[in-house]
Amino acid sequence: MPGHEPDDSSLVRRVAQRDAAAFAALYDRYAPQALGLLCRMLRRRAEAEELLQEVFLQVWRDADRYQPGGASPRGWILMIARSRAIDRLRSSGARERREAAVVENDPPMPASAGPSGPERIEERERRKLVGAALAALPADQRQAIECAFFQGFTHREAAEHLGVPLGTVKSRILLGMRKLREALESP
Repeated sequence: MPGHEPDDSSLVRRVAQRDAAAFAALYDRYAPQALGLLCRMLRRRAEAEELLQEVFLQVWRDADRYQPGGASPRGWILMIARSRAIDRLRSSGARERREAAVVENDPPMPASAGPSGPERIEERERRKLVGAALAALPADQRQAIECAFFQGFTHREAAEHLGVPLGTVKSRILLGMRKLREALESP
């Protein structure tokens, strides 16, 4: 029927079947709520936006594990967001404690100290791997990622720059990031 929007559970089922349009619809429905939760928990919008991408990447990966008898799709997505935020807060708290201990126990490094030769070589190799993985992405996903991560555009600005809907940009970024992760994790 015209104007009929699919219910959330059917969208999750379609996402489990790798339906990008269903994923975009689910993202458009719940990303603002998840982002609001993440912003309240993390208190830093940039970090919340970064984590939002991880939340929806997990939704994409784990949609086949969603149990309709448990939480609603909205509740499931917000639970993922909450869990990710808690993990991030715990991780950053532990990192801050480690860094404080290092600062207290070690003298400051000279300003000229930089990465050693082997570290520079490793960094150069990592850059080559990332560049090759980016080049292997479909052009639309690569462009969306480049706008968001290399040119510093917000998702809305990237959508305007690329001339596509906001949900499309978000989907392209998530799918592209998933492919990058797979490419960089494989031996």
